[in-house]
Amino acid sequence: MRLEELIAYAKEKYGIEEMHKWADFPGFSVLAHPQTGKWVALLMRQWDTDTGAEIERCDLKCGRKPLYDKPYISPPIRMRGDKWVDIAFDGSTERDVVFRLFDEAIASGRGYTIVLNSLSLSGADLYRETALPFAGSAYKPEREAVPDRLREMRRIYEYGRESEEFRAKNFYRQAVFMQDYEDDEPWIGNFICYFPTYRDMTMRQLRGYFTWRAGVRRGDFQPVPDSAAYIYIYELLNGVGAASPEDTLKKLREFEAGFIDPGFGDKRMRTNLRRWMLEFAVISGLPPELVREYIAPETAALDNSLAVLRRPEEYSDDEVFAALCFFGAKKTADSPVIRLDPERGKRLFSEAWRSASAYRSEGKRLFTLCFGEKKTRRWYPLSHAVYYERQKPEDRECVINECRSFRCRGGLWTVRAYEALSFDKSVLHGFLREADARGRRYLKTGSYLKEKPENAWAAPYIDSAIEKDKKAQAEAARPKLTLDLSGLDKIRRDAAATRDSLLTEEELAEPEESAPAEAEENLPLDAVQLRILCSLLRGEDAAAILKSNHLMPSMAADAINDALYDKIGDTVLLCEDDKLMLVDDYTEELKEILGGTRDG
Repeated sequence: MRLEELIAYAKEKYGIEEMHKWADFPGFSVLAHPQTGKWVALLMRQWDTDTGAEIERCDLKCGRKPLYDKPYISPPIRMRGDKWVDIAFDGSTERDVVFRLFDEAIASGRGYTIVLNSLSLSGADLYRETALPFAGSAYKPEREAVPDRLREMRRIYEYGRESEEFRAKNFYRQAVFMQDYEDDEPWIGNFICYFPTYRDMTMRQLRGYFTWRAGVRRGDFQPVPDSAAYIYIYELLNGVGAASPEDTLKKLREFEAGFIDPGFGDKRMRTNLRRWMLEFAVISGLPPELVREYIAPETAALDNSLAVLRRPEEYSDDEVFAALCFFGAKKTADSPVIRLDPERGKRLFSEAWRSASAYRSEGKRLFTLCFGEKKTRRWYPLSHAVYYERQKPEDRECVINECRSFRCRGGLWTVRAYEALSFDKSVLHGFLREADARGRRYLKTGSYLKEKPENAWAAPYIDSAIEKDKKAQAEAARPKLTLDLSGLDKIRRDAAATRDSLLTEEELAEPEESAPAEAEENLPLDAVQLRILCSLLRGEDAAAILKSNHLMPSMAADAINDALYDKIGDTVLLCEDDKLMLVDDYTEELKEILGGTRDG
């Protein structure tokens, strides 16, 4: 049993809210009598660094000097007086015993009250006309018929122990026995019970329940008291009425849609159901990708935001800023920095956080200062339900995400995650305020914030983000020159055609100087380009060749450099003042490629 179960019981039955009275001691809280306001329970939570688990205890004023006949009950730790006891909450703590002691604590703090009828039932539902025999008459009222299956179900109940485990085992045995049973008596009246089982129901209620359940299995969801509906949920969690773990989850989702969504169940039922679906998926060994479907939306959002802030360099500006807002003050999203230019504002905040991730204090990086380290604590799956663990679970690990995982070793489950109690949001809020203040001044938004000395540590990182933004803005303002080379080949073809049309008959008849055969085979150079290179290698001016072929020097240089780039990997020909010149570093290499220079 967990301490939070007692807190839930106190709230649901008596309307008692847990009170945290000491800011310096967040692990301590109080439950007070709803009428007198006097303490009836002191709740204590303490982290055990040796075992890596949280210890939960409660000093309870049960109103009498008890006998310490349970291993989890002992003399009080913090409180004084013979009417107080201490209760340790672990796997052996019995709910029935604790709830009974808590009821006694409430009863001892007020006068006696006689309740004739606390159930809102109509007379037509409760009473029927029944013939009463006269004295001496042989008439006897007819007894209500009890189906043999229900009578047998009650017979197989094993008495003798009242532990939580034994109660769950009895429920499981009876549930399996009754898994195919249907009845035809409609539900009548109310039914209120904590952790209900078949044993808590009258015969009339049992018949009504199994009639209702038959309708649910056909998709006909009718209203019944929450306690009766919980029995159906418990059946599914124990594998009764489902063919597989996946089928169990499917039917639980159908129950949520058919019973809770229309408003038949209370808000707490939905919360319990979703928690149980996740816990059931984990202990059933289902794949992590399927388990993730059952994480509560608020838990998934928490883990995702932590993952983003933990490794901000891997996420977009929008994702980082959203994570900062998830943990930060609501006014961050409404900052003038964001209103002026949303995209730029988000980039400033996000870049500032990425830069500040390098910050260290007392050996801890910024993320750890804000959110602490992941902690491992005992995990009690389905501890709030009537669930019978039929066999010891195998060792396994279920990694939900990088911030949350479950592990079973030796039959004991643990959960490893970031704990909200370890969060120090003051560090994060200080960072966000400083980023907001400096961002407003940088963008000249007006409505400036006064800087706080305690946030000065964040200034260099925020300024670094601002400098980065300045450079980006300057780069964006610089005029861009875009070269489209897609039409270069066409330009060259047109130029060649123009050149040929201007040649005279003598020039067309003039034999071209032949280039080395090896060069023609290995290089994509035309005859004119080879003549130009050969002329330059001999130390001559290629102007005459350019003129006779109607070529511009710069275009000829570009064409030759392009043709030789794959062979040499660099520019071999320069054009300055319309004069072609070889790059000295590649002269010898060109000679080898062209097979030497030709005379004449």
